[in-house]
Amino acid sequence: MLTWLNHIAIAVPDLSKAAAQYKSLGANVSDPKDLPEHGVTVVFVTIPNTKIELMHPLGQGSPIEAFLERNPSGGIHHLCFEVAEIGEAADKLRDIGVRVLGDGTPKLGAHDKPVLFAHPKDFQGALVEFEQI
Repeated sequence: MLTWLNHIAIAVPDLSKAAAQYKSLGANVSDPKDLPEHGVTVVFVTIPNTKIELMHPLGQGSPIEAFLERNPSGGIHHLCFEVAEIGEAADKLRDIGVRVLGDGTPKLGAHDKPVLFAHPKDFQGALVEFEQI
């Protein structure tokens, strides 16, 4: 089912500062992209073997806002794995007892592809995203 690690997401208190730091290290850094449905603004840092998603709260009630309240310096928020077919991935997760967050319906993620999130309590304490490639 899993094909590739797509990205590691890091919640950051200052998106511009974090992006500039990675850029100064020679990484390719995207422009910020607002994702109102997810309550975040993201920047992607691309390196040869993966990507890093820098996330910052967007709007009131952002889940990243609560994360940063608990972790004021920021921190790793989730891992994202690529899957061939998101519906099959959702079925497989449920079959093995993993809860899919939200209503279980895929939403479009930062790459404009369908995504689902698995409950961290069902994944060794890590929030895991699955993205259809």
